[in-house]
Amino acid sequence: MRPFDPRLLRAVPAARRDAAALALTGGATAVTIVAVAYALARTLAAAAEGRLDGVALAGFVVALVLRAGCTALSGLAAARMAATVKAQLRADLLGAVGERGPGWLAGQRAGELATLTGRGLDALDGYFTGYLPQLVLGATVPAAAVLTLALSDLTSAIIVLVTLPLIPVFGILIGWQTQAATEKQWRRLRHLGGHFLDMVSGLPTLRAFGRAQAQVSAVRAMADQHRVATMKTLRIAFLSALVLELIGTISVALVAVPVGLRLLSGSLTLSTALLVLLLTPEAYAPLRAAGSKFHASMEGLTALDEAFTLLAPSEVSVSVGQAVVAAPSAIVLSGVGVAYERGPALVDVDLTINAGDRIALVGPSGGGKSTLVGLLLGFVRPTAGTVTVDGIDLSELDIEHWRRRLAWVPQRAHLFAATLAENIALGTPGLDRAAIEAAARSAYLGDVIDALPLGLDTPLGERGVGLSSGERQRLALARAYARTDADLILLDEPTARLDGGSEQAVIEATARLVEGRTAIFVAHRPAMLDLATRVIEVVDGRVREKVLS
Repeated sequence: MRPFDPRLLRAVPAARRDAAALALTGGATAVTIVAVAYALARTLAAAAEGRLDGVALAGFVVALVLRAGCTALSGLAAARMAATVKAQLRADLLGAVGERGPGWLAGQRAGELATLTGRGLDALDGYFTGYLPQLVLGATVPAAAVLTLALSDLTSAIIVLVTLPLIPVFGILIGWQTQAATEKQWRRLRHLGGHFLDMVSGLPTLRAFGRAQAQVSAVRAMADQHRVATMKTLRIAFLSALVLELIGTISVALVAVPVGLRLLSGSLTLSTALLVLLLTPEAYAPLRAAGSKFHASMEGLTALDEAFTLLAPSEVSVSVGQAVVAAPSAIVLSGVGVAYERGPALVDVDLTINAGDRIALVGPSGGGKSTLVGLLLGFVRPTAGTVTVDGIDLSELDIEHWRRRLAWVPQRAHLFAATLAENIALGTPGLDRAAIEAAARSAYLGDVIDALPLGLDTPLGERGVGLSSGERQRLALARAYARTDADLILLDEPTARLDGGSEQAVIEATARLVEGRTAIFVAHRPAMLDLATRVIEVVDGRVREKVLS
């Protein structure tokens, strides 16, 4: 693990100013440390002779105040840098989720990403406010101290210069062990977070099948593994601190003992001896502090490395194009293939979608219907072939502008802990109250609004707690109704898991929604097929058009 990752300043340009400030204050601190030692040595030497050196005493006070000011500014720059980097990386990670789409969060990745953006990036505080300032001082203070010692007492300067590298050398050797232990600890924590999130999400199912206790035992076992890994890391940290302190103490003694003997023999003045004795510990102190702070920062560094790995261009499936289109007259899929790790989802798909088409996608589960919808949303990138909109490759379009032309109703609409009105207007910022209510009533939510105590201002629980499955699905349709400028409607099994009454309401609302627009919907229920002008069967990733009778 490198002490400073150069990817940091490339990924977060806003942190460069604080990094420069940290470097400048580090250099200034080194100068003030030398000034404090020099002024204090002169003051004490004069006091030993029975006199008061007012100039030296005043210089000592001023240098001490300046040193405190530099330390405060360094801490401020480090704290600002930490806050800037964490905010930017969190925004980038959440942006990557939006670009890659829901499929990227399959398995435990959602929980692992939640752990990374929360606890993981918070651990960077120890790196930026603890280790990094000491690293800067470790580069500036020893250099200033050795240079001053060389001008005052060459023998002491040589001893310091020879013994100084022992601390970073031993620190590096111990750091290798710490890195391996910390990475193991982070993996345990990441898996624990992912598994715990999955368990909480599926708790009703686990309890219904009597498997809740088994999962509690699994989480307890994973937590115990994390505890063992954490204690191993702490053991290495404590032992390394002891080693570094011992090396630093012995190195100072190697300078102090000869200085004392030479002072007694009269070959060294008291002022010079005091300067050497005051500066020598200062030369070792930043390196010893950096070694001890390094262990506290390792978890943050591991999380930082993982964040950069996730944000690497080869990992991010994003559109970099800037082309825009108005209402598309034709969407053409030519030889499109999509392959996941588990195998191919679409194979050699050729399909033309003309303006005004209402296409029903039918076929067995797992055949590739949702992947086909994901292609048009830009959540999935083809591994073969092309998807073009009016002759322009979808990858060359401004993806945000393209998605503003779409209205999407997924199988399970995610509702947030906000009011009913805010959930409806989620994809249409600035929508006025009348338009929100009109969209809600168009989606047959009028009876729900009238029954709620605060109407549209009624707050919903996370994931729409307080509404039935049918009401949540109608709210998703209301979102689509709110996007009055959408030209393409995409629906992924909007009637799944609904009772007969809710299904009929959703179908009627869907029929009005798709009227006069291009629509593609995944349909398993026969009633949805009545809305279609074309039916496409998707089986094992291959498509064929069925003739309507």
